[in-house]
Amino acid sequence: MTNRHQTLDELLDDPMIQMVMARDGWERDDVRLLVERARSTGDEPVVPPAHVIGSECQRFWACR
Repeated sequence: MTNRHQTLDELLDDPMIQMVMARDGWERDDVRLLVERARSTGDEPVVPPAHVIGSECQRFWACR
């Protein structure tokens, strides 16, 4: 096992990630935009708690 971090492209090329994204209705460009927005919001990246993600997801009909 290696301690090397995977790039976003490597993650998005992973077949398992692609299957989960397809199931959830997400496209590569959606994920890239999400990452870009997260990077541009401040110095320290912050991932909101799951219940916040879930409520936003339902609000925009992104969850299935």
